[in-house]
Amino acid sequence: MKILYIHQYFRTPYEPGGTRSYWISQELIKNGHEVTMLTTTERTMKSSVERETIDDINIVYINVPYHNAMGFMMRLISFLRFMLKSLEVAWREKNVDLVVATSTPLTVGFPALVLKKIKRIPFVFEVRDLWPEVPVQMGGLKNKALIFIAEWFEKTIYKNALHIVALSPGMYEGVVEKKIDKEKVSMIPNMSKIDSFWPREKNLDLMAELGLSECSFKVAYFGAMGASNDMELILNAGRLLKERKDIEFLFMGHGAMESVLKKSKEEEGLSNLNFYGNIAMSRLSEIVNFCDVSLVTFSNLPILATNSPNKLFDSLSAGKPIIVNSPGWTKDLVEKYECGIFVEPENPKNLADKILFLKNNPELVKKMGKNARLLAETKYDKSILCEEFADMIDAQIPQLKKSTSN
Repeated sequence: MKILYIHQYFRTPYEPGGTRSYWISQELIKNGHEVTMLTTTERTMKSSVERETIDDINIVYINVPYHNAMGFMMRLISFLRFMLKSLEVAWREKNVDLVVATSTPLTVGFPALVLKKIKRIPFVFEVRDLWPEVPVQMGGLKNKALIFIAEWFEKTIYKNALHIVALSPGMYEGVVEKKIDKEKVSMIPNMSKIDSFWPREKNLDLMAELGLSECSFKVAYFGAMGASNDMELILNAGRLLKERKDIEFLFMGHGAMESVLKKSKEEEGLSNLNFYGNIAMSRLSEIVNFCDVSLVTFSNLPILATNSPNKLFDSLSAGKPIIVNSPGWTKDLVEKYECGIFVEPENPKNLADKILFLKNNPELVKKMGKNARLLAETKYDKSILCEEFADMIDAQIPQLKKSTSN
């Protein structure tokens, strides 16, 4: 079966960023399917469309710039450009049996919907964020008419999808609440990569290269530093712990808030904050490994409590206790499996106090780390969840044959 996979932010393990779609593609190929990926790239392109085969995935790169530092309007323009260009490219693809479209943004569902309506090619839709509710609650989308159109489009995508995959319990409920049959929705969360992040001896040479103390308690934050990630919470906790030379914060990633944090570091002399930008997964894994705890923070909005963040599952793989501040399923997860702690949203003192608490309780940190790794190995590893995704795709084949024969 030829699968056309539409993911605007697709990344391979050789690039910084989330690799869920890569590993799912590998499992689909292992099951005998052919995968063509429509996506964008951060590298400079010489033409509007470029094709490349990486690890048996046929990748079609579309020249539409996008980066985390963009404001809402620039992101929206990027989403719309990719939506139209991907439709143009998708329309020309031959012998497609199934489309898999993965958000965000919700606009990736448009080319899938057009192909279904006109060419009668069914599609599976993956919900990574509950759009348009995310931009609505964050204040990026305020126009009532646009909200109405976006909500109508969301329901249309769900109703026309052959099957829907939600990445968290909250997203699952959000889809079902739109009067979608539960039998049509699966919950397959983000994935741990136990062979990419794992507990091992600390790389002291790299620690020295980065100018870090061997004896300090290291707090890791890696991934997007956007408006939704409540970087202000971490910054304020860093301010409260400014005089503690035995506690260091390490930031890996990019985003709109990165420059704000760096400016505060320089102006206020916050030597306990360290920034390393976007780095390859192998180096990121080494740095996370010699850290003591990992931060997974989001702004205090109900919709963001439904998130299924990559950094949480990579932290589980690395065997690190996780500090979360969303009163949703991630709070339930770290408390149920005793692999981390919850801090109050918008309360930097609580975060600083919890960091000090963990620093002063190394045996608890060790226990939580072991629990985190065990959870990654037995419940969330990509080998488990990619197989579940591929099985879900194979389960649709009878319906695919039926829909194409009508």
